[in-house]
Amino acid sequence: MERVDIKTEVNRYLQRPFHFAILWVITDILLFAFSGRRAGLIGTAGLLLYLLVAGLFYGRKKSKLSRELVTFAARYGQVQNRLLKEFVLPYALLDSHGTLLWMNDAFAELSGKEENYHKNIAAIYPEITGARLPGEAMRSEVTVEKNGKTYRAALQIIVMEELLEGIEFIDYDEDLERNSVIALYLFDETEYAALRSEREENRIVCGALSIDNYDEALDSVDELRRSLLLALVERKINKYFTDVDGIVRKTEKDRYYFTIRKKALDELEAKKFSILEEVKTVNVGNETAVTISVGIGYGDNSFLQNAETARSALELALGRGGDQVCVKEGYNTRYFGGKTESVEKYTRVKARVKAHALREIMDAKSDVFIMGHKIPDTDALGAAVGIYRCARSIDKPAYIVVDNPPDSIKPFVDGFRNNPEYADRMFIGTREAMTMVGSSSVVVVVDTNKPAYTECEDLLYMTDSVVVLDHHRQSRDVIKKAVLSYIEPYASSACELVTEIVQYFDEKSKLKPLEADCLYAGIMLDTSNFLTRTGVRTFEAAAYLRRNGADVIRIRKMFRERMEDLRAKSKTIAEAEIFESCFAISECESYGLRNPTVVAAQAANELLSVMGVKASFVLTDYNEQTYISARAIDEINVQLIMERLGGGGHLNIAGAQLAGRTVPEAIDILKNTIVEMQKEGEI
Repeated sequence: MERVDIKTEVNRYLQRPFHFAILWVITDILLFAFSGRRAGLIGTAGLLLYLLVAGLFYGRKKSKLSRELVTFAARYGQVQNRLLKEFVLPYALLDSHGTLLWMNDAFAELSGKEENYHKNIAAIYPEITGARLPGEAMRSEVTVEKNGKTYRAALQIIVMEELLEGIEFIDYDEDLERNSVIALYLFDETEYAALRSEREENRIVCGALSIDNYDEALDSVDELRRSLLLALVERKINKYFTDVDGIVRKTEKDRYYFTIRKKALDELEAKKFSILEEVKTVNVGNETAVTISVGIGYGDNSFLQNAETARSALELALGRGGDQVCVKEGYNTRYFGGKTESVEKYTRVKARVKAHALREIMDAKSDVFIMGHKIPDTDALGAAVGIYRCARSIDKPAYIVVDNPPDSIKPFVDGFRNNPEYADRMFIGTREAMTMVGSSSVVVVVDTNKPAYTECEDLLYMTDSVVVLDHHRQSRDVIKKAVLSYIEPYASSACELVTEIVQYFDEKSKLKPLEADCLYAGIMLDTSNFLTRTGVRTFEAAAYLRRNGADVIRIRKMFRERMEDLRAKSKTIAEAEIFESCFAISECESYGLRNPTVVAAQAANELLSVMGVKASFVLTDYNEQTYISARAIDEINVQLIMERLGGGGHLNIAGAQLAGRTVPEAIDILKNTIVEMQKEGEI
């Protein structure tokens, strides 16, 4: 800002007559020199008269002019101060810490405080905390509410140097924090906020609904009552959404499409989507309760995009086992329900279709790369071996990608490596796989659907053909753009899915005994020796493997434990803590164990045998991460608990990995999560 000295300007104005006098003296000298003495004397007389008059005027008017200037300045300052004080816009000045220094009448009236109120602004508007005050950006805005109205509080730093610039007799410090004030303006945006809220509440939300077990529910009731069952279910669905001013249309025999407002969605979320339980109450003699899955999408300005989001949300809900609602808003995904076990499908039509699709994909590719999750278990290895057999049955080069096989699968891996019937490069490392895979390759992922959990995530982005075969429930972070995805949470294991695919893949394909052993062992592992998550198709798959040479005695010998593992498991069980009367929590010390995660999982399974225990959690430290193995029987959904911690799994078998956390810290986080979910009614 340009410095202006009012006093100097006034003095210059008053000194101009004397400057004119100097010019007159020069003119008089010239008159003496060129016009003669007489002309010079006349000029001198005029100069003396001018000096006399100017001197008298300056002497009389100087003090009066100074007084008038001071009076004007004072009156001008008073007018400015009054205008600011009576300004209709609420305005106040704060120090750098937020303490009120001054406020105008409008601000005092709005805040209900006196002018001499000098406390922190947060006492009046709690939203304006110290962290919300302007910093280096010099400006900030905060939305505050007072007396039922909404205001936009604009805060701006005013540096005292700029205000005092040009006033020479005031010294100021260069420190910005000590020599600055914060100007606070309040803008009434109540109507704008109301309009914005109304617009948000009236946004159209798209939804898709599917009856999970349509065929199974109809088969469980006699033919005369089937139409009545469908009518009652449809009536429940229509009434549920029309009660919140929604529109429902049936698009297929078991599919519905609906639209509601965002306000209605908030109401339904607050009630945890009671429709999930209401449809289960429909009973006309059917042995199987009807369950539904719902996908909801919103947040995009395009109606078609919201509809597509709803469709993908429904697929995600179905991929997680059904009987739940999935709400997608952009990248944010919320789940409701999903507390019951997914219904087993008795028909194998889908398995046959997927097997034929996999065959077509492999036929079009030059080679096949198969991988499971990090630290692969018997289920991941067995599924990979099954896909390997499918590829070899059509003479396609196939490779199983695994680095440093853990002890739990090493006997199987060594069995293949030492068998001359199998290629030397049946198992390859991740680095070798990355040099071999190309655009003409297909990557098959088994026993996981999360990219970060795969043995080598980079392989997923090195080819356009990715196939996912898994039995875990899907979460938000899934492998995207897969050309074929077969995810069935009802299946007991990935080996069960792959066994069915092998049967339909090629008529000539037949498993060898060692391959059948591997698949059978995977099913045994994930079902705890056929005690949990087993269905009709599980035993059918096991029977098929037995017919192909699977030997239970041979498998049992491979499952024998080391003495160190048995001691660690026994200690883990003995030192378990019973939390909230029904949760068993324990730590499995990893020191001296080759594969502590497997021991932890086994200990979690054993803890379910304790009376009163509804869910068990065993934590272990491995590879600078804390691994959690969660198990349940039927009353607690451990998948929901593990998802809160960034993991996932099934209703009764789940897990999570906490990086950068010690076991005691992870136990505290787990306990807090359980308590929080109990308060929310999720457990």
